[in-house]
Amino acid sequence: MNHHALTRFLAVALLTAASSAAMAQALPQINDPYFAVGRTTLAEKLKLTPNTKRAKNVILFVGDGMGISTVTAARILDGQLKGVDGESNRLAMEQLPYAALSKTYTHDAQVADSAPTATALVAGVKTINGVIGVNSETKLRDCASATGKDVMSLAGIAERAGLATGIVSTARITHATPAAMYAHTPHRDWEGDANMQAPDIAAGCKDIASQLVAWPHGDGLEVALGGGRDRFLPTTMADPEDAGRTGSRRDGRDLTKEWLSRYSNSGSYVWNKAQFDAIDAKTTPRLLGLFERSHMKYEADRAGDKGGEPSIAEMTTKAIDILSQNPNGFFLMVEGGRIDHGHHDGEAQRALLDAVAMDAALKVALAKVDLEETLVIVTADHSHVFSIAGYPERNNPILGIVQADGKPTLGSDGKAYTTLSYANGPGAVKMNADRPDPRNENTGALGYKQQALVPMESETHGGEDVAIFAAGPWAHLFQGVVEQQFVFHVMAHATGWVEKAGLRAEAK
Repeated sequence: MNHHALTRFLAVALLTAASSAAMAQALPQINDPYFAVGRTTLAEKLKLTPNTKRAKNVILFVGDGMGISTVTAARILDGQLKGVDGESNRLAMEQLPYAALSKTYTHDAQVADSAPTATALVAGVKTINGVIGVNSETKLRDCASATGKDVMSLAGIAERAGLATGIVSTARITHATPAAMYAHTPHRDWEGDANMQAPDIAAGCKDIASQLVAWPHGDGLEVALGGGRDRFLPTTMADPEDAGRTGSRRDGRDLTKEWLSRYSNSGSYVWNKAQFDAIDAKTTPRLLGLFERSHMKYEADRAGDKGGEPSIAEMTTKAIDILSQNPNGFFLMVEGGRIDHGHHDGEAQRALLDAVAMDAALKVALAKVDLEETLVIVTADHSHVFSIAGYPERNNPILGIVQADGKPTLGSDGKAYTTLSYANGPGAVKMNADRPDPRNENTGALGYKQQALVPMESETHGGEDVAIFAAGPWAHLFQGVVEQQFVFHVMAHATGWVEKAGLRAEAK
């Protein structure tokens, strides 16, 4: 075919294609609003371009116990509280562009606790249930077995590379998830010396609170905000908030004073909201805040705290402002620790409100950082045996009973049931007792315990995969189903902090 013939052929082909496009029939669902949402989402995804720049900062959000069902129920509750459609509502975490599933099993268990999962997230290895910051060769409660088994967290690596580091948690700052940032122990319960036996101390094991104060990497943590005050104060010292209560340390040490002494020219310590609010984040290079003797209040109860407590969003905001003083960058972990506790108590409402509160903290964090240089990850350490079940009609109250066509749906025992329930936990009936009919109860009341199948004092964790949501440099690596320790490896790759710290991540 000569040049002129080829030109005529191409012209006819283009005219034919244009004519066919003009004559093509529209899909019958083209004006359907759900179809339009799908097309809009496709357009958004097609615009995504992987960011392969070096990450200056990393913020890791960990919703303790925030399984997929918790995210879904929190999304619906958040929307219903705002007076919008809960089902199509989108949490801030769900608007991050990349997502994956994380396998949470541990070296020795199908269902994990928070200690080894937190270690996987921040140190890149799976280990056994009950231990923190040590590898899988460690034996539970065995100090000798833990010797030489330490693993270094990304926080330690970041400090050695000259960056700022911080922890925010609504749990005790010595609890499993935050402790994985700085501690090494063959038992997660050794939060203070009062939690240990004399032979353990004699064998050289250190309690978790003392490890925070003496953390050897770089110049130590710049920010540590959470609960757990009694692990830092001696039994001879009255608690500043709870009348008649004291610290729990038997060794006589006041670790808050030791922390201030270590940072005599830069450290500040606060225990209530007024003191916290008075801190100028732009001129305060280091802050320790311990707002409760034990865990901080649930978000639902926070307003009634005697001394006052900052919200997780307020703590996150101040932490970012303080850490941002370091021109080299920072690593911040933010834990919604009491999501887990609400589930253990069989109280879905408290768990979900804490999940919504953590999502609000994510929202303020996203407003403060530049995603061109900050990797933001939201995930969970493990799930819970928490279920969303039945066939409730659209916009049915998520904390209510299952209804369809405005009428309660009944079980084969003739009684209603709630949309939310647990496979086990304190909401179960005792043996041979009749199941209560939730139509006769206020299922939306704070403190209501959802019904459970197997009676247990404390509901248990679940073993299914959890979500990872991410944005920023190298966030596109979160795709498919990955091992939980992969989170650390993405953070390390995105930042280059391992090499900057003079370390290496590959075996010879």
